[in-house]
Amino acid sequence: MGKGSSRRVRAFKRWMKREGIECSDALDLRDEGVEIGISVSALAHLKEGDVVARIPKLTCLTTRTTAARDIISAAAAGEGEEESCLGGLAGLAVALMYERSLGERSRWAPYLELLNKEEESLPLVWSADEVEQLLAGTELEGTVKEDKGVMWKEWMESIEPTLLLQMHPLDAAAVEFDPSFFGFGDYLAARTLISSRSFQIDEFHGVGMVPLADLFNHKTGAEDVHLMTSPHKSESNTTQENNESDTTSTSISAIHDDDMSASITVDEGEGDDSGGEGDNGDRDNSEGGDDDDSDDYGDGDSDDYGDGDGDGDDSDGDDLEMTMVKDVKLGAEVFNTYGSLGNAALLHRYGFTEPDNPYDIVNIDLELILQWSSSLFSGQHRRARLSLWKRLDYSGCVTHNSEYFEVSFNGEPEIEMLVLLYIMLLPHDAYYKMDLALATAGSSSKPMDIIFSDKSEKLCHKTGLLSEDLLLTKSLCNALLSLADMRDSLYGTNSIEDDIEALGRCCCLSDKKLYHSLMLRISERRILQKLKMYAAKETSPLLRMELMGRNINYDCSTAYWHRLYIFELVVLYQQCHRQIGSVTSGKLCRAGFLSLLEYPNSVIC
Repeated sequence: MGKGSSRRVRAFKRWMKREGIECSDALDLRDEGVEIGISVSALAHLKEGDVVARIPKLTCLTTRTTAARDIISAAAAGEGEEESCLGGLAGLAVALMYERSLGERSRWAPYLELLNKEEESLPLVWSADEVEQLLAGTELEGTVKEDKGVMWKEWMESIEPTLLLQMHPLDAAAVEFDPSFFGFGDYLAARTLISSRSFQIDEFHGVGMVPLADLFNHKTGAEDVHLMTSPHKSESNTTQENNESDTTSTSISAIHDDDMSASITVDEGEGDDSGGEGDNGDRDNSEGGDDDDSDDYGDGDSDDYGDGDGDGDDSDGDDLEMTMVKDVKLGAEVFNTYGSLGNAALLHRYGFTEPDNPYDIVNIDLELILQWSSSLFSGQHRRARLSLWKRLDYSGCVTHNSEYFEVSFNGEPEIEMLVLLYIMLLPHDAYYKMDLALATAGSSSKPMDIIFSDKSEKLCHKTGLLSEDLLLTKSLCNALLSLADMRDSLYGTNSIEDDIEALGRCCCLSDKKLYHSLMLRISERRILQKLKMYAAKETSPLLRMELMGRNINYDCSTAYWHRLYIFELVVLYQQCHRQIGSVTSGKLCRAGFLSLLEYPNSVIC
């Protein structure tokens, strides 16, 4: 039996058919096992514009459709005019916990079976020791600790009191409730699953779990399929139809715990008045077959769920559609995309990382800069320079408890950080001149005119625009090198070579937590290396030229970078030899590796 024919996939296909979810025969749902999960591949050539799935909104798991909707609505009524404590993601978490507590009696049992254990790889449910050991120094360390604290407070103040009321109901008609499924750990697990799987459906349903749509794997910058509302409205929407094109459709965005108001865009059709179902040929049929297999789940009578309760629902007739946004060849995996996210965000929300992710960043906190400057300048000096920087209308990225600067994937720091360091390093005379110029000009003058008031000829020559070359003095570049070292020290005593070697020894399937945390550490530390290369334009031009791959003489100043590159090649060779298990492949890898050792000057770092 192939992976795609697993019992839980067959049960899910039968459930989709029963619920009215249409899934194209051209989509192959493959069960790669509990550790990997489900993937979706093309059984035929898929073309841009093909509608490969239709999902009725009432089949989505939301606070409106769950069997626990009475619990959630009662909590809302108890809040009076205030916002419900069980609204949004918190309410959906309660709904998910409740449906899981029902087991096979849940309407969504076959769907939930596909999602079992997936949330275990998300850092939010890791132990405190795992977070401390695996995420030390990374962009996630503080975020995970902070998120756990926020959710614990949310649990104690809002969720647990509501659930306790259900455990000890005042009336005999209370909803069936099993307390063993409603602990804080269960709540965290539900929130992590929602973070990685949910979508903002519409105003009425709010955030929800969308079966089938959430099974497509992510690939950065490679969206093949997109979820949107169907342009074919129900009869109850005739007034809206009169005001809109028949081909107007609304994009549905994935929702994240830190982004409740996901953006919604409107795609206007271009004259297609057919009102048809998309030209998919014989691929547009819903999944059938497998009827000879016994159904391991209850009937899940949909008449008992999501009746709308007369609350003015005008969206029940709408379907959600999965539409191809580009061609996909036969046999290729069909990808969705969760957005332009770096590895820290991917690991935090979805439990995985990607190599060479172009959206990776490293943050350097303002506190770290002040710590660096404390060894060079007095407190009065630092406060005065920081004040001048702020009076010039500069600031870093601000969260509710910190201020920081981003270093991009290419190792380039934000201009705000460069300006701060430039001002911090100014001689006293230049500082007082700038301070006087700001006091005299006020808000009428541009900040750069004030900063470079003693370099007016250079500014004029460069059309008055800010040039990094004017900021990157030798002392500022030395400051960047020091800050890169200080930031790197937060990862602990292990070097990046140690991390790369550890990554080569672990398996991405059996050691998910270690593997992806190492991927995150290495990707961030490589950015810090690129920051050093960026700073080397003034302090060590030969080092920078070598790192850019230019053909120059190999000397001791570049030995470190060459050793690092060769070290990574060794690990790569070990991985290839172990995973391929072929003597021939091993010889080829070894031959290529030895040739690089023989001709080190040919290596392009």
